[in-house]
Amino acid sequence: MDAKIVLLVKFSILFLLYISPTKAQEFPPFTEDCRTDAYPPPVNTKVGTYVLNLDQAPEDRWTGLVKPMADKMKIMIQDIKDLVGIFVNETKAINLVDELLAPLTDTFPEPYQGELRGIANATGIPLGEVVLYNIFYEVFTVCTSLVAQDKTGDLFHARNLDFGLFLGWDVKNQTWALTERLRPLIINVEYQQGGKTVAKGVHFAGYIGVITGMKPGVLSLSMNERFQLEGGFIGIIEWIIGQRDGQWMGFVLRDAVVKATDFNSTLQYLTSVDLLAPGYIILGGNSSGEGAIITRSVGTKADNVKMLDPAHGTWYLVETNYDNWKNPPFFDDRRAPATKCMNTMSQANVGLKGIFNVLSTKPVRNLLTTYTALMHVRNGTLDTYLQYCPQPCFPW
Repeated sequence: MDAKIVLLVKFSILFLLYISPTKAQEFPPFTEDCRTDAYPPPVNTKVGTYVLNLDQAPEDRWTGLVKPMADKMKIMIQDIKDLVGIFVNETKAINLVDELLAPLTDTFPEPYQGELRGIANATGIPLGEVVLYNIFYEVFTVCTSLVAQDKTGDLFHARNLDFGLFLGWDVKNQTWALTERLRPLIINVEYQQGGKTVAKGVHFAGYIGVITGMKPGVLSLSMNERFQLEGGFIGIIEWIIGQRDGQWMGFVLRDAVVKATDFNSTLQYLTSVDLLAPGYIILGGNSSGEGAIITRSVGTKADNVKMLDPAHGTWYLVETNYDNWKNPPFFDDRRAPATKCMNTMSQANVGLKGIFNVLSTKPVRNLLTTYTALMHVRNGTLDTYLQYCPQPCFPW
């Protein structure tokens, strides 16, 4: 175990050295001029849609989606278990999943208990592994989200979902293996009740929380990971040993988007709800000025709320994975390129085309980028496109 931890630390140090300013000149550039030609994306990159019938029993809702995806889910879960195996003996990791996580299903609120059990039954994947698969996304997503308002007051919300850093480098193809395996699992989900659409979200098959979602005509939201010592994996450990005051981010956001009635009440809820993990919640509405970055710690603390303020020149908000009032680290600055491209686009050109071009510009788009989601609350549209980044592309 100790040798594996040392190896991981060394790998991390080499990564930082690789992309340090003194080394950067020895490698191909990872940046490019702001793109104007990425939209419309290829038709074959558009993600399909699965209708989730909330009138069905929770145990049955996901069967039609996950059953044909079972083999791909099993490969992903094995990769996640291999990562856990870096820190503990592989056998112990399997026991941790199968013996400790399965009973935790009883601690989740409904309908999530029933949905997790239904996914396990439909796929033949042990329940503990299904739980691991669902909590892993709480602490391992690296993203870029933005909300922008055009000159008429119309709002657009978009995000890149980046996933897979340090999880299996494919030397031959120069890609991150887990990132490549995740893309086939991406699906848009349309939540329906009484035959009517009540919400939309972007999911990975088998993941039942929401980290990208929209209530047509009301609001949109996305979640980016926040790197803090408190929360994250520590929050998972605390949950396992019985400290369960907080709630899982993915469940909170799914509840928020499905039950939302207006922007302001949802903003208030998301600034104070008790969370197990820190994060950035990016919220968009349907009226001028309805946009926010909520910087959350664990518990009930919101460290900062940054609002859209078009009257004073703040017509867009950009969030990556670092506090927006601080400079991002030199080795992962996606904020500056995104900001530059938003300013180049200008408010006069805000729309799906311009925003997709911004999110398709390196290094905002990078080797970890699995998809770009475009949300237009007023029109009720959520379109998701798979993203790929040809070399040279950050990171590596």
